[in-house]
Amino acid sequence: MNLNSRKVIDGSFTAFSGFSIAVMGIALVVLLGPIISKGIGAYIFKGTVEHREVMLDLFQRGNKKEIAREENAVQKARAPLYQAIDAFSSELEDLKKNNPAQGYALEADFAEFNKSVFKLLGPRPGQPEPQLQRDRFGQTRWDGALHVLGQAVNVESWDYSEGMGKKVFKPRAEMYKGTKLEPVFTQYLSEDYARKMLEPEWTFYYGFFTDVSYDAHFFGGLWPEVLGTLYLTFGAMLLAIPAGIIAAIYLVEYAGDTKLVAFIRSCISTLAGVPSIVFGLFGLACFIMDDSWFQISRTASVAAGSATLALLVLPTIIRASEEAIRAVPSSYKEAAMGLGATKWKTVASIILPAALPGILTGIVISMGRAAGETAPIIFTAAVTVGKPLGLDQIFSQPTPALPWNLYNLCTEHEAVDEIRHVQYGMAFTLLAIVLALNFSAICLRARIAKKLRG
Repeated sequence: MNLNSRKVIDGSFTAFSGFSIAVMGIALVVLLGPIISKGIGAYIFKGTVEHREVMLDLFQRGNKKEIAREENAVQKARAPLYQAIDAFSSELEDLKKNNPAQGYALEADFAEFNKSVFKLLGPRPGQPEPQLQRDRFGQTRWDGALHVLGQAVNVESWDYSEGMGKKVFKPRAEMYKGTKLEPVFTQYLSEDYARKMLEPEWTFYYGFFTDVSYDAHFFGGLWPEVLGTLYLTFGAMLLAIPAGIIAAIYLVEYAGDTKLVAFIRSCISTLAGVPSIVFGLFGLACFIMDDSWFQISRTASVAAGSATLALLVLPTIIRASEEAIRAVPSSYKEAAMGLGATKWKTVASIILPAALPGILTGIVISMGRAAGETAPIIFTAAVTVGKPLGLDQIFSQPTPALPWNLYNLCTEHEAVDEIRHVQYGMAFTLLAIVLALNFSAICLRARIAKKLRG
């Protein structure tokens, strides 16, 4: 091959590599951009006076006098709206007598309108306190308040005139022309007047990370899920790292190149590709069921989930550790044994420290996978709602965890559309934890590698 051809091929590979990196960067932006931008919105948002009341009522956080002053101000702003609603309620009774068709048609819509107002502002003063916490307060976020305000002002329906159904919105004011409720839509349900009724202001809600949740994540934060994820991740690594490194040392330094060892390596590689749900079922059968040999607990628990995740990441740690040990120059071993060191002394004091950066690479990959897995913990460790666990409870109690609760909130929650900010915030928090764990491990690996280079 002549020099010009070589330059063309090298340039082609360089250009292709750059293109691949650019595509990967664009893919990351497309995939992670919405998670990051909307996830931050769970921490930084415009909180209404209802949010500040929630913080005071549930977490005893906030200035009581200031919140009481705000409450008096917003109730004064809401009073004309309530008066207009009460006036129309009396008018509606007359309409039902004098014009039954119009009266009963408006009665059904008026009930929906009242629901939207209740959802926006919460219960009126003097009304009995609702049983559900979500019904005791109005909208705590300004973006949610604007959405509910739109529901109060407009009637949602579907248009099938073109075959495919299309959602359309009809101004509710048109239905109430000539009634005492008509002025409400322009005077008291405008965005500007809604600001007076809710007093939104920018809020940094650090409690989304440190608070427990209330009423199925309508209020509060993610601390039980965060703590459960850390328990499961560190528990899995505590079990998998020693077992994986010891297995790698045995396979490389002691086992030799026999057919049995080749078969074992093939099994390890196969286990690395087994679907994670299989590990979850295995963990259920092996660590929880009454007739299992290695029963850890009688119910789902953190310990059982950690053991299952340890089995899941064990093949990755073994293979990464094997490659790292093999990459250590044979001259290191020969020099140590030439000076009279035993084989184990050579492995422990020479080979392992030299292979440690490569071993940590496998640990970093495994740690990220353990933190983000959902299927293995469904049967062995996860619970939808729970309090933060103490270390003395990890062998007997299941725990909320970010991966499982994120799946649950996105698919099975009764009000999935109303807590989108919680879903994105949970995804953002899980991503941040995984990146933080990986970054810490990478920094540790770089520091160790630097020390080894002297």
